Amino acid sequence: MQLLDVKWPLIQAPMAGAQGIELAIAVATAGALGSLPCAMLNAAQIQQAVTQFRQRVNAPINLNFFCHKSPATQPQQLQQWQQQLQPYYQELSATSVHNVAERRPFDAAMAEAIAPLRPEVVSFHFGLPALSLLQQVKSWGGKVIASATTVAEGLWLQAQGVDAVIAQGLEAGGHRGHFLNDDLSLQLGIFALLPQLVAALNVPVIAAGGMVDATTIAAAMKLGAAGVQVGTAYLLCPEATISQLHRQALADSQRNPHTALTRVFSGRPARGIVNRLMQEQADAAIPDFPLAANAIAPLRRAAEQQGNSDFSPLWCGQNASGCRAIPAEALTRQLVSGFQR
Repeated sequence: MQLLDVKWPLIQAPMAGAQGIELAIAVATAGALGSLPCAMLNAAQIQQAVTQFRQRVNAPINLNFFCHKSPATQPQQLQQWQQQLQPYYQELSATSVHNVAERRPFDAAMAEAIAPLRPEVVSFHFGLPALSLLQQVKSWGGKVIASATTVAEGLWLQAQGVDAVIAQGLEAGGHRGHFLNDDLSLQLGIFALLPQLVAALNVPVIAAGGMVDATTIAAAMKLGAAGVQVGTAYLLCPEATISQLHRQALADSQRNPHTALTRVFSGRPARGIVNRLMQEQADAAIPDFPLAANAIAPLRRAAEQQGNSDFSPLWCGQNASGCRAIPAEALTRQLVSGFQR
């Protein structure tokens, strides 16, 4: 709470493609840290969103960025991937597109663009940017936090000077934040990862993955977490921007949960509700992140127009029981009761 200047040590997870600034505003109004996912936004969009946030709530904001290395163009892999998906294109009468995937890593131009905004917190996924960029964020007083999926990653982040580490458990929905090693067998559940990171690090550790209600939050705090990050629980809130098909899948998941890690939608492992594309292309050769997404986008659009979510990334953590179709401010107030147990 002291580090991030918030009433409650809860961070709303930045969820690219599933939210805009409204969710961050609602969470911040309740005294927690609202986050804006920025990897799919340009500088003007970020500036507009932060301006709106500042006008409506007097609270810190977290701007989140990706730190992946942009891959080579991979024309052969992309062609093979397109051919692999061709039967679906025919089935759905979908038309391919040739736009570039808009998932950009944090760079000097973006650092310059957000500097006048002076975001109180800047968080990173998939590692960290260059040290000079971290120093630039810290020059205006910004706090730097980043995701770790192993103890080794946590130690590396601490050595680079982060102010806090987010322990991303295997339960978490969306993209895995691993960056030192692609071996998924090294990934741990939050209640195995969290105490190991707390013991190994000197900086605060924030628990992410499976934080769905006051009980799970209280358990994380008892294991040494300095705070928690909550994502999936907010997806049914009206401020989330997911489709009605995604909302229905989440509601169904509460009764019959089945999630898995998949590379099929973006080229990088991410956890979502299992659907047809995930099952049928589980063993496919997929281009690197984020290139794989271009070929999927037309299929998703065509299928959703037909009321079909078989080709949509239905991001969700392993535990969707905390999802509530209530305003995010009200949900946040329910969640923070876990800090009082």
